[in-house]
Amino acid sequence: MSYLFKCMDVILPPRCPFTGELVDSPGMVSAEAWKSLSFIGAPFCHACGFPFEFATQGEALCAACLGEAPAYSRARAALVYNDASRDFILGFKHGDQTQSVVAMVPWMKAAGVDILSAADVIVPVPLHRWRLLRRRYNQSALIGKAVAKSAGVEFCPDALVRTRATETQGHLNANERKKNVRSAFEAHPKRLSVIAGKRVVLVDDVYTTGATVSECAKALAKAGAADVSVLTLARVVRPGRV
Repeated sequence: MSYLFKCMDVILPPRCPFTGELVDSPGMVSAEAWKSLSFIGAPFCHACGFPFEFATQGEALCAACLGEAPAYSRARAALVYNDASRDFILGFKHGDQTQSVVAMVPWMKAAGVDILSAADVIVPVPLHRWRLLRRRYNQSALIGKAVAKSAGVEFCPDALVRTRATETQGHLNANERKKNVRSAFEAHPKRLSVIAGKRVVLVDDVYTTGATVSECAKALAKAGAADVSVLTLARVVRPGRV
């Protein structure tokens, strides 16, 4: 098998998923691309993972989480959603560049080390069946499966179902996003035993306002999950939030 992979590397040498430059092994990122990425590290909000610009003590919370506790216990993301990560994610999401998941796994494992170490099962944010047919794959499920395999955690791709086809969120503001996905998810009736009493890690590609993952977390909690945490590849970081 290793010989086969070596042959494939000769025929199709590994390339940086950002720049297309040749790299030493699949999943590696070129030096140029690496400089453009902004990884999220401490200090950040203990609940939603929003990065702080200043040092904090203990399990500090941002103003939004102090005002209203999120539906999940903790959310973590590997990257700030910027120009570099956006092009990378959109290529993976809409451009069939599914091989990019190899690069994501170590970043997400590092970002979610505190929640993955206690996880019982990883669940992806689901697509509606019509959107899945058009896209042919659920990017969140691909990410979740790869992270679960690497972390040694059970993976359940259909623990959640999207009960209705929601409008694309890209052009909606925060309030419109909440309304758009409200009550749009529920636990699969045949997967309740996978959820009930378990510590669930919900996986998605991008955390924007938190509307989608919050609705998913509510559905998982309703199904009896003992705890729901969120792990995403990237998150939007809007200036001015404290």
